Amino acid sequence: MKTFIQTAVAALLLTGAAQAQDYTLGGITVTHPMAFETAKNANVGGGYMTIENTTDTADKLLEVRVADIPRIELHLSETDANGIARMTKQDGIEIPAGETVLLQPGGLHVMFMELGGNAFELDEKISATLVFENAGEMNVEFDVEARSAGDHGGMDHSKMGHGTMKKSD
Repeated sequence: MKTFIQTAVAALLLTGAAQAQDYTLGGITVTHPMAFETAKNANVGGGYMTIENTTDTADKLLEVRVADIPRIELHLSETDANGIARMTKQDGIEIPAGETVLLQPGGLHVMFMELGGNAFELDEKISATLVFENAGEMNVEFDVEARSAGDHGGMDHSKMGHGTMKKSD
């Protein structure tokens, strides 16, 4: 019986690991690129992932490209002491040597813009190219997942003025 339970647990763990995709290019590993499903009329959506740099040299995520999405930016969401959330466009996301950077709701993230009615649908795959300053170009797929009530700190991108966003220095 113990062997059966151990085998079942191992199978479940392997199944979960197989679903969370990892991509590696040199010393850069990207884990679980994903986006949340969007409303049918949404014009924007967020992308998230974990980026690990196992090298001795810092790298930088410069851009993300998707063939059917005309505008993609890297953003940082922050909430100030008064509870006001702001998004700032980033000229890139630093990936320090030997460190891991999380792109997650309420922090650094990819902003897919001008979706033009092409909503992100549950279980869809979004083929993208991540462009790193040193590692080069990495092809990944963002898995579109269900959004829960706690995701993104309640921030609704569809009501934000992305055209008037402050650019970081």
